[in-house]
Amino acid sequence: MRHRLLSTLLLTALCSPLAAQKFPVISAKPPFWAGLGRDSTHSAQLTTGTQPMNQIRWQTPVDLVPQYTGTYLLIHYGSPLITSSGLVLVTVKTGASGGFQVECRQPSNGGLIWNQTTDYILPPHNWTPSCGSTLTPSNQLATPAAGGTILLRANADSPASVPTRIAFYGTAAYAANPTAYDNAVQICTPITSDLHGNLFFGFRVSGSTPVPLTSGLARIAANGTGSWVAASTAAADPSIRKVAYNCAPAVTANGSSVYFVVNSNNNSGASGGYLVKLDATTLATQATVRLKDVVNPNNDAYLHDDGTASPTLGPDGDVYIGVLENSFGSNHLRGWLRHFDANLSTTKLAGPFGWDDTPSIVPRSMVPQYTGPSSYLVLTKYNNYWSGGGDGMNRLGVFDPNVSMIDPISGATVMNNVLNVLGPTPDPAFPTGVTEWCINTAAIDVAGKSAIVNSEDGKCYRWHFPTNTLSQTVTLTAGLGEAYTPTIVGADGTCFAINNGILFAIGQ
Repeated sequence: MRHRLLSTLLLTALCSPLAAQKFPVISAKPPFWAGLGRDSTHSAQLTTGTQPMNQIRWQTPVDLVPQYTGTYLLIHYGSPLITSSGLVLVTVKTGASGGFQVECRQPSNGGLIWNQTTDYILPPHNWTPSCGSTLTPSNQLATPAAGGTILLRANADSPASVPTRIAFYGTAAYAANPTAYDNAVQICTPITSDLHGNLFFGFRVSGSTPVPLTSGLARIAANGTGSWVAASTAAADPSIRKVAYNCAPAVTANGSSVYFVVNSNNNSGASGGYLVKLDATTLATQATVRLKDVVNPNNDAYLHDDGTASPTLGPDGDVYIGVLENSFGSNHLRGWLRHFDANLSTTKLAGPFGWDDTPSIVPRSMVPQYTGPSSYLVLTKYNNYWSGGGDGMNRLGVFDPNVSMIDPISGATVMNNVLNVLGPTPDPAFPTGVTEWCINTAAIDVAGKSAIVNSEDGKCYRWHFPTNTLSQTVTLTAGLGEAYTPTIVGADGTCFAINNGILFAIGQ
């Protein structure tokens, strides 16, 4: 997977309110899977259960012109979404170097209901960033578009719904000179909606614009009013350049605060930076914390634009964010899961794995054999990369965020590993070891006490926690080294996984 190429990179530390644009709001029940990690806290949980993983029910490409680097597919795909009525929304790359459309498909057979193109332009990059849409609580679809704008579809279930373009710096300003903004401004993160329908996303600016802009975080309120804050202002550090690529903002369940990561690199790459907490209404800074390596706390952790780590908020308000270790490779390229209280004032136990991973929240009741003190646990990848000095025995792990252990690899005091499961398929590329787990966020089936997880061996698995077994397996492809992808679940319990540029619907 990508860590094999990552190990060849030179990682160095490179590192205004506007008039409201009104748009229609409809009354609808909330969408079933709204964005990355399902909700604004990125918990990735569902309580309604999943279908047995007996077969592939249907499949559809998410990349019409995939670009391979040898046997690797170095791209991030936007998370599939599930609307209020259970329809499946799929973001599809249509060209070799860009071009995107959103397709709405029937959950039962994948039949196409509608599609919508977007003129979204990717920012400069190494691995291709995601084009990450979201659904609001009133079932509106917000999709990245050119010039830092979004296309807002009033009813994601309706083929007749017509998208409206909105710019956080003023839609009239964009309409007056779209070329200037298209050339200089790109959305660089997935969009997140809070419980009120307010939208948040990071954007990158690389030239002058008629309304002066600096790379930062944008907010579009549910009434269409736009505002933004420069990344350097949010962090109170002039060396900061932008929001880290692919870092979907996380918003507290009550909608009061928003968390995201900023770094000091103005191009795609790795650098140091901060986890930032803002007032979700005013975008005033509430707290920041410099993200550091766990073993070498004088060193900034690397915040790499080739990753997709986004903050996850625990039920107690604690904040989790994945980083890459510094010095590079000192933790076998596993990175760290940094862990803080809600105010970012207390540094808590780190997880032993964080590279390109957004943790999922696991209620302790899902692991009945565990009697530890915490009300919830966190799931991350637990790979031990051969090319990073590890043994290649790649695992998934569930960790107690409040109980410690000594990490056998780094010697650091980290979160206690409650459960882990080894990948079942030998990796032919290495003398020993198994293929990597291929997720950046895992769907948590609370009713089924299991997680739906994807592997580089081309298979999707159900990891059943009470028995700690891979209890169900479906073969999707022959396997491919590719960017990490999300797993999600539909309203009817269908499981969805992406492998080799294809979305697979898995069920009974």
